[in-house]
Amino acid sequence: YNFLQVRLQVQNVEKPLYRGTFHCFQSIIKQESAFGLYKGIGSPMMGLTFINALVFGVQGNTLRALGKDTPLNQFLAGSAAGAIQCIICCPMELAKTRMQLQGTGEYKQKTKNYKNSLDCLMKIYQKEGLRGINRGMVSTLIRETPSFGFYFLTYDCMTRYLGCEAEDSYVIPKLLFSGGMSGIVSWLSTYPVDVIKSRLQADGVGGVTQYNGILDCVRKSYNEEGWRVFTRGLTSTLLRAFPVNAATFATVTVFLMYMRSEDNLRECEPGPIIQQPSSL
Repeated sequence: YNFLQVRLQVQNVEKPLYRGTFHCFQSIIKQESAFGLYKGIGSPMMGLTFINALVFGVQGNTLRALGKDTPLNQFLAGSAAGAIQCIICCPMELAKTRMQLQGTGEYKQKTKNYKNSLDCLMKIYQKEGLRGINRGMVSTLIRETPSFGFYFLTYDCMTRYLGCEAEDSYVIPKLLFSGGMSGIVSWLSTYPVDVIKSRLQADGVGGVTQYNGILDCVRKSYNEEGWRVFTRGLTSTLLRAFPVNAATFATVTVFLMYMRSEDNLRECEPGPIIQQPSSL
């Protein structure tokens, strides 16, 4: 779904390749086979483990440092986690975007520039230096900082509202629903910025640079395509966001519940990573 999202976000409005999410899916299967859907998968696989560890670790430590488990502190702790993980997230998404665009459509070439995600980052670094592999960093920060704030705030509010307790027989479905809704809210809160980030990171792939910065990209995108440009790929993003974040939050919370059980309390002295009501 992330692959479809990027293709839809950066396609040329004058010669659009795809009419929507389903047509994009069909076209990729037809032209590039099912393996085409997994272009650029190496970059997320390398980075997601570190990103999740960093995000939940920073969020938990920041929340403890703030002292009280309040909605505002949940938002601030999440925002801090979102900002710090951009160090890994930005280069990872740059490599993923470049890999997903090469060899097809308006970016079609006879030979592929990059063998894999690591090769992509190495070649960008050799050509453009640190600035090159951090292309889109500002837009990534603008997207991720509030997005993760809403991410953790929504999860905290949902679990409190649903009354998620360790002894509740329906705690797993409640956690899955809370996590899924958190993912959707976090994407909706900053999705237009993600469109701009993708366009900036894809800029120059075909040999022509279109944008001079974030504001220039916003202005040109809006003038050429109207306000709908800022919702491109939203359907595929939301279809992915719910199950991915449902699984992520439920897994982390269940693991913490186990580690905090009475049998493990003596071996697990540090405070919780995600502050939750009651036994959670």
